[in-house]
Amino acid sequence: MPTSRSPRPPTELKRAAGTSGAPKRAAGDRTTRRWPLILIAVLLLALASIFLLPASMMQRFLPPTVRADDFSGSLLHGAAGRLRVTGRDAGAIEWRLHPAALLRFTLATDIHWVKVGFVVDGTAEVARNHFTVRAIQGGGPIEDLRDLGVAPGWRGIATVSIDEISGDFAHLESATGKVDVSNLSSTTLASGSDLGGYELQLAKGAVAPDGTVSATLNDTGGPVELRAELQLSPATRTGLLSGTLKEGPDATADLRNLLSGLSQMHARDANGRFPVDLEFTF
Repeated sequence: MPTSRSPRPPTELKRAAGTSGAPKRAAGDRTTRRWPLILIAVLLLALASIFLLPASMMQRFLPPTVRADDFSGSLLHGAAGRLRVTGRDAGAIEWRLHPAALLRFTLATDIHWVKVGFVVDGTAEVARNHFTVRAIQGGGPIEDLRDLGVAPGWRGIATVSIDEISGDFAHLESATGKVDVSNLSSTTLASGSDLGGYELQLAKGAVAPDGTVSATLNDTGGPVELRAELQLSPATRTGLLSGTLKEGPDATADLRNLLSGLSQMHARDANGRFPVDLEFTF
């Protein structure tokens, strides 16, 4: 005679129902746990590809006004033997990327820039349409920068020590640091006489909202004593030098004649200094 089973208690029915859905939840949990691993693998693959991509890929990160050619090396550590900025010869550049910065969607790199005998090192960050360059150190003959705007005939040795420069590729936003020039001379002034040394200082707030750059310009010893303020307007490519001048004891006869002619327009003070306002283009 067939035996009949007694109905399961409600607790057993609940336990059986819960057990039947467990494999599905376990599979979902495993998939969820895999996603971080998959994401890390993709990021590592993207970073590893930097070691393999050619240096010419750097052109994709440069603004439209900058053109680079003659590439060598890789995207991680490469060089461009020819660099042009707004159509002007800007020398050559070498870079070494910081791969970790790419996780912040930022291009960060150490740079080594050479224009004939003028050499500068620093670090740069580019994020979308903004750039920041820091710890700029170097220098060289200013006549080697003639292609970038230094007037023909000017000579001297510049030493650059810039803390930071930032902007949006169209306008300069901030600049702090200094530039020292020694053994300055020009074939168009005082028969090429030595003009001495000078320091250009960019303090915090040197760049105005309209892009005008203000700096102090003082002599560091030599045949000319200068205390002045310098204003540069990149929009109009004009500058204004306002301050006082005085001949130093080492000034040549040609230089004394030049400064004497300038002093005729203004009276000298008790120390023999006279005011000067010079406008120029660059």
